[in-house]
Amino acid sequence: MRLPNPWMILGAIFAASLVYFYAHHVGYAKRDQEMQLEIARLNQDAREKEQKLAEDLNQTSSQLKEANDVVTKKQIDLDAAIRSGRVRLNSSCVQAATNPTSASGNNQAGSESDTETLRLIAQIAADGDNAINKLNACITAYEQVRSQINDSNR
Repeated sequence: MRLPNPWMILGAIFAASLVYFYAHHVGYAKRDQEMQLEIARLNQDAREKEQKLAEDLNQTSSQLKEANDVVTKKQIDLDAAIRSGRVRLNSSCVQAATNPTSASGNNQAGSESDTETLRLIAQIAADGDNAINKLNACITAYEQVRSQINDSNR
């Protein structure tokens, strides 16, 4: 019995190794191409979601601006009414005058004080309304983003 030529055995091993590594390379390149396509698809989906979120946030922002404009208009109207004297403090809200000018009958200083008090109260109310509007807009934006993110993950 005769043994095969060692060069033939080495040639066969070398050829098998070449075929294996070539197939591995082709498979890797194919997998890499599939991954690039998948990444491009996911990036496109992410861009669409981002644009949708940006539109929703812009809409919420414009609603906040409109609400703040309404509050500002109310504040301006109330301030004008206070300055013209149409809005006054109820006499039961005013404490007894302790300074001598008010007690002696000079009500001009008391009237200015009441007007300023009313203006400050109106400003505090307007600031509170603006803060509430901002909080509501923040909650709305958070809910929109949360629902879109959670819906996309399902």
